[in-house]
Amino acid sequence: MIGYYVHHQGRGHCSRATAIAAHIDTDVVALTSAQLSDPAFAEVVELDRDDADPNPRDVDAAGLLHWAPRHDAGLRTRMAQLAHFVAERRPAAVVVDVSVEVTLFLRLLGVPVIVMAMPGVRDDLPHQLAYRAADAIIAPWPAELYRPGWLTEHLSKTVFTGGISRFDGRPAVSHQTFAADVLVLTGAGGGDAGGTHPAARLADDLPDLDVVALGPAFGTWVDDPWPFLCSAGVTVIGAGQGSVADAAAAGRPVVVLPEDRPFAEQRTTADTLSRSELATVTASWPDTDTWRSIVDSAPASTPDWSRWRTAGAAERAARAIESVAHR
Repeated sequence: MIGYYVHHQGRGHCSRATAIAAHIDTDVVALTSAQLSDPAFAEVVELDRDDADPNPRDVDAAGLLHWAPRHDAGLRTRMAQLAHFVAERRPAAVVVDVSVEVTLFLRLLGVPVIVMAMPGVRDDLPHQLAYRAADAIIAPWPAELYRPGWLTEHLSKTVFTGGISRFDGRPAVSHQTFAADVLVLTGAGGGDAGGTHPAARLADDLPDLDVVALGPAFGTWVDDPWPFLCSAGVTVIGAGQGSVADAAAAGRPVVVLPEDRPFAEQRTTADTLSRSELATVTASWPDTDTWRSIVDSAPASTPDWSRWRTAGAAERAARAIESVAHR
């Protein structure tokens, strides 16, 4: 049996874990505080939250860790739950996506750990501790397009899988029912929930265009955006790993607006996409004339999304995980 720790922030970690677990040829038990239910997992162990205290203290242990608030009841129970899981279930290995503290704690319990790397600036002490402790590292992007210097020390145990999408292998479904000149997708990863999203004004600014907006920012979340992705003239996304991989799987023109995230995660991914000429990247919402130009040029745009290597990426990650579990 393999354990799989899934961070509760947003939905991307859950989608990626589900895609990978579906390719693992043994039982996979999810460990998470997120709402997660999928037949890819033999079981889901619900963990207590460790971020409920409104006034956390000494959260980084003098720079050694990222999140270990002193005297936090949720953290204490959460770690006890993980220790109980290891003692009772004896996992062959555990995947951690993502947490420095969980990585180190599991390794201290003698469990082989596979860490999911994230883009951005990860040369700080806590990240490097986790990478050194890991038995293997999965980098869910193509090595040809992004090979950060902070991974150099760990390349011998790093597997660059390409972008991992829940839609990998699914046939494209383009239909007028789901078509839009501009499709705007917002995620659940912690963007600004206040005010009106600028996409709400786009339809008024360009009344001859069909604009569809999906996501928490609009109160129009859909569990399966695949047909919308395949049918859109242009799709607007953030630069989260899941959003980029899903857009790559659909193979359509994309506008990327990176959001502020710790360690410059999204801005780093956006820079990689821009440099590789896979997407139009803009730091702020384009004005009306720019939108008109983007939409008009979309039919002639042919981004080579195969370079993001989504095809088979989840299975490559699964094989890397199994190779650790079978040692």
